[in-house]
Amino acid sequence: MQDLIAKYNVPGPRYTSYPTVPFWEDIDFSTQKWISSLQQQDSKALSLYIHLPFCESLCTFCACNKRITKRHDVEKPYIEAVLKEWQMYLEILDETPVLKEIHLGGGTPTFFSAENLENLIKSILDTVEVTDEIEFSFEGHPNNTSRAHLETLYDLGFSRVSYGIQDYNPKVQIAIHRIQSFEAVEHATNIAREIGYKSVGHDIIFGLPMQSLEDVINTIEKTKLLMPDRIAFYSYAHVPWTKGNGQRGYNESDLPSPELKRQQYETGKKMLEEIGYIEIGMDHFALPEDDLSKAYHTNTLHRNFMGYTTTKTQTMIGLGVSAISDSWLAFAQNEKKLDDYYKKINRNELPIFRGHLLNNEDLIIRKQILNLMCNFETKWNKKEEAIIDFNSIINNLSEFEADQLLTIHQNSVEVSQKGKAFIRNICMAFDLRLKRAQPDQQLFSMTI
Repeated sequence: MQDLIAKYNVPGPRYTSYPTVPFWEDIDFSTQKWISSLQQQDSKALSLYIHLPFCESLCTFCACNKRITKRHDVEKPYIEAVLKEWQMYLEILDETPVLKEIHLGGGTPTFFSAENLENLIKSILDTVEVTDEIEFSFEGHPNNTSRAHLETLYDLGFSRVSYGIQDYNPKVQIAIHRIQSFEAVEHATNIAREIGYKSVGHDIIFGLPMQSLEDVINTIEKTKLLMPDRIAFYSYAHVPWTKGNGQRGYNESDLPSPELKRQQYETGKKMLEEIGYIEIGMDHFALPEDDLSKAYHTNTLHRNFMGYTTTKTQTMIGLGVSAISDSWLAFAQNEKKLDDYYKKINRNELPIFRGHLLNNEDLIIRKQILNLMCNFETKWNKKEEAIIDFNSIINNLSEFEADQLLTIHQNSVEVSQKGKAFIRNICMAFDLRLKRAQPDQQLFSMTI
């Protein structure tokens, strides 16, 4: 395994989309073309991602778009802007949308008061139809997620909450500036369950600065005491070159070696499986009775900019600064700077600053990568072979087969148990835009 780690530890995307953002073609993109792509959808069903960017302190492991402030008077103006943006989409969509999913991400959604979150969600729910299969979820910080947050959102239909844990070792917490006790996590987890949340998730990261193998073992031993329904056990993405990133509070020498990082993952994975968790897609685990496990076993798992989800809609609208939307035929990203976002909203313009229109090739490759990321297998047909040179892709995969990471069939590929750890690399073999671009600078975190 050490030889494989050395061989395949290269920069690579996490594939929450295809094409990945660095390879979007903005040349022919316009806000009007984005609107047109939305209006081409036959289904009224959609998912909503709402980006809430504010945090009271900077976590130095985080590469998300955020604004650090302790001033809570920023809450209401931001929510007013998001609701104004939503009103623009309602006018574009014409028919009343059928809402299947809401996810509140950040930043720190629980930076906002329960009252302001209630105003935001109620204002949206008043404008839509809601299905019986709704999936409403939010990201919470264990230190500031209150009973009022949990009760208010639960009463509005939220049934899932995920807490960022990362690691319980104080030395690691100081390095990443994310200090929270096990007791705080336990309290937040227990309150959610007491209220009635059907799924409580914990996010754990391996490969963090100052983090040893023993730290990962200790964190999972503590996690075992709470048995969250879902666990995101994922690799720290070291991308300090990203603008606005705080990942310079430590040196690269403070990070675990690729070999130790893989050992952290393999050990953690084994521990999680021993206590009953099922590996789902890439970096995710869930208890057998959780909806994520059920979706994985029935091949209905989906992946988008919100990560893995049990709800599949071809339209996902992102509201708020830096949020990304997906009409299946196109992607659009909002302004990344808060001031620019407000300026466009105040001019009654959709706050979009870049996007990509998918061509036929993109749509086929997107399907293959989505299948691999969700089901660890994919197949193609004759019609798709007329557009894509799959023989070339098969040639790219031959070395993976030689390393026993996958099996190549006549018109399909199946990833082995051993190959799951290298799923990002396997997807890269299908990534035609990455292959053509051959970027001369590192754009992505390392795959291992």
